[in-house]
Amino acid sequence: MKQYSLYFVSALFSVAALCGCQESDSFENKAYINSASKIGNILLKNSIVNDQRTIQAAIAKPESQDITLTYKVDSTLVYAYNASYYDGAVMLPAGHYELPEPQATIAAGNVRSTEVTVYFKDMNLLDRETVYVLPVTIDNANISLLQSARTTYYVLKGAALINVVADIDENYLHIDQWVKPNVVNNLSTLTLEALIRARNFDRQISTVMGIEGHFLIRLGDAGFPSNQIQVASSSNFPDRDSNKGLPVNEWVHIAVTYNSGSGDMKVYVNGKVQSEGIKRVGTVNFGRNGKDGFYIGRSYADERFLAGEIAECRIWNVVRTAEEIANNPYEVAPKAEGLVAYWKCNEGSGNTVKDHTENGNNLTAKSGTTLRWTPVVLPAPSK
Repeated sequence: MKQYSLYFVSALFSVAALCGCQESDSFENKAYINSASKIGNILLKNSIVNDQRTIQAAIAKPESQDITLTYKVDSTLVYAYNASYYDGAVMLPAGHYELPEPQATIAAGNVRSTEVTVYFKDMNLLDRETVYVLPVTIDNANISLLQSARTTYYVLKGAALINVVADIDENYLHIDQWVKPNVVNNLSTLTLEALIRARNFDRQISTVMGIEGHFLIRLGDAGFPSNQIQVASSSNFPDRDSNKGLPVNEWVHIAVTYNSGSGDMKVYVNGKVQSEGIKRVGTVNFGRNGKDGFYIGRSYADERFLAGEIAECRIWNVVRTAEEIANNPYEVAPKAEGLVAYWKCNEGSGNTVKDHTENGNNLTAKSGTTLRWTPVVLPAPSK
């Protein structure tokens, strides 16, 4: 009997201990920001001026009454962010964000709130070399807050504008049949642009883009430096100059502008005029179908390839200014005024290169070849 009583008392203690454990481990219903991460990364690009993000709060289980929450931007939390993530971030300046309607509601019986929107403005004016942070926190609510999840940090930093490029060594890109040839025909004014990185200039002619014998950007010619830009048309431009050669294994932005009315032609290298003069070649037509049409990386013969990589190939029906050319080597808006063909060459796979304008004049690689793709980071990070 004594032994039975001892077992009974012991069992009572065990039940009591278990109940006490369950009671101490129970959680109070608390509000928190409903996100998989505390960090919201926003990449700065010259083509993105404004952006927005939404915030939503949540609770673990429904309540019988509405819950009201108010958010605020809290600059004092920048220190806490840097202490945790070692980014050396600075507070996003006030003129670059808005939180116009900071209040949200979790309706009775629900577990998620209405959304609040944070607006980011004039992002293209921010310094891409600086890391900015915008801490947004739940300031108050008529329910307890989960302290570890009441704040989200929007981090703004410069993005690599180009992550992959096409390698056209012993290859080329071509349009056999233009979808909309009219957009690149009868050009009385034009600008051609390309970003290239050549491994070598070991052939007499290396081709960038255009049509042989009509209007073509190439490097080299008979009796002409193999690394100097030449515009080949009814007459070639400029004159030979051994001081105008391009380097190897470096990214170089090339642009050519032409006005048929005045005959004014200019060659730009990395945003600066390298050559200029008067050449009268009439209006220009690139929308020619078939093997004698427009190429990137080929002219007259396959052996005139560009031994290297290429990106950001563009045709404009306007003469771009020196400032416009210098400011946008890595990216332009696909709907920019005057842009009639835009091949970024950043697909990363396949043999088709998309025209990013609405004209749909896509390029394809040389038949029977596989286009190679090279990972890059452009612009290169500052050292």
